[in-house]
Amino acid sequence: MTGLTLTIGDKNLSSWSLRPWLLLKQAAIPFTETTIRLDRPETRKTLNELSPSGLVPFLNHGDLDIWDSLAISEYLNDLFPEKQLWPANPEARAIARSVTAEMHSGFSALRTVWPMNFTRSGLRHLTTGGVQRDIDRINALWTECRTRFGESGPFLFGGFSIADAFYAPVVSRFTTYGPVALSEPAADYMETILALPAMREWGEGAAAELGV
Repeated sequence: MTGLTLTIGDKNLSSWSLRPWLLLKQAAIPFTETTIRLDRPETRKTLNELSPSGLVPFLNHGDLDIWDSLAISEYLNDLFPEKQLWPANPEARAIARSVTAEMHSGFSALRTVWPMNFTRSGLRHLTTGGVQRDIDRINALWTECRTRFGESGPFLFGGFSIADAFYAPVVSRFTTYGPVALSEPAADYMETILALPAMREWGEGAAAELGV
């Protein structure tokens, strides 16, 4: 099969694109990146022509097209087992999959009221409409994972995993619309994600797209 090609949306806006992109970067998996700019007159036509779902991101590997960030991540885990994209410990792996699935399907208030705007910070947006409830739940998850499973490294389960890739856009949102009240382990975790060279690279790309 040929190499991997990941098609993403705008780096400033597309939280779902950030997840598999960050996972590929952190795992040092070679890939080609292509972008479909969002919210433009030609966007819908381009997506309908190229994307299996009419959305971004999607991953191409030879004759295979995979859409949905979680499906892409699981495929990468199957393709590169040596990268250990899930924790090796079965208990930690079960919890990692649980918190990732919760992020994948939940936190609708946070997604709606606090959309990703990667280049902005300190907007201090309202926490009404269930946003504070989502923040409290994320804080509890981060705190539990770091306390229970994070002894071997700075990430939720020690080493970087799919779970961290899925919560990276939340870190961006907390930066954009915060500050938010977090436990010490959760706040430290947030700083760890922000300091990743790949997160900084994504931010530089977002700024370049906006011309800032």
